Amino acid sequence: MTNTIALVDDDQNILTSVSMALEAEGFNVKTYKDGEEALRGLSQSPMDLAVLDIKMPRLDGMELLSRLRRSSNIPVIFLTSKDDEIDEVLGFRMGADDYIKKPFSQRLLIERIRALLRRQELAQDETDPSSEVMVMRGDLVLDGSRHLCTWKGKPVALTVTEFLILKSLCSRPGHVRNRDQLMDAAYGNSVYVDDRTIDSHIKRLRKKFKALDPNFEQIETLYGVGYRYREPIYDCETSN
Repeated sequence: MTNTIALVDDDQNILTSVSMALEAEGFNVKTYKDGEEALRGLSQSPMDLAVLDIKMPRLDGMELLSRLRRSSNIPVIFLTSKDDEIDEVLGFRMGADDYIKKPFSQRLLIERIRALLRRQELAQDETDPSSEVMVMRGDLVLDGSRHLCTWKGKPVALTVTEFLILKSLCSRPGHVRNRDQLMDAAYGNSVYVDDRTIDSHIKRLRKKFKALDPNFEQIETLYGVGYRYREPIYDCETSN
């Protein structure tokens, strides 16, 4: 199946050259020249991944990401200038999946897109016999084949990164995962992130679960060590 990429930038040269490069690699591309136009387009026609410039008129990339995350878990790569390190940290904390700094190589962007789409496939992979298609941990259900998470029967909308972090934690309840292990589970070798980014993802995960259940306390922090998923009272798992 051909993946469709949303490319959002106010620089027409970037829109033209990058869309041509992506199409040459077999992707479908939808281009948008500002955040408002992209928000309308993504709302009307869901896509597989979005590449967003941060600095745009009318609606910048940060605000666009914030609005997208209210209803969508689409993987997002930010394009940013080399001096936007503060924005980079903030973007990761808001739910961005990767960053590329301008000026950038089109080949690098294509490789990052493929890596992120592959991460999404790994979260949904039902062909690997070593992976669990469905994981059940008490009230938690993770269905990798449909990228679906539920808590007490209610759906929890997770990004690809959040899904992979949670899957890593609950794959061995009671066992501690340090931040490096969670980085490897969520990002592999394709992206470097610091400890604060993992902490931010954990904070977002807790917030999402607590919105459904104020008593949610399954993700435990072991200060100076890492995180673990509390062992449920009962535990079973199945694979199809």
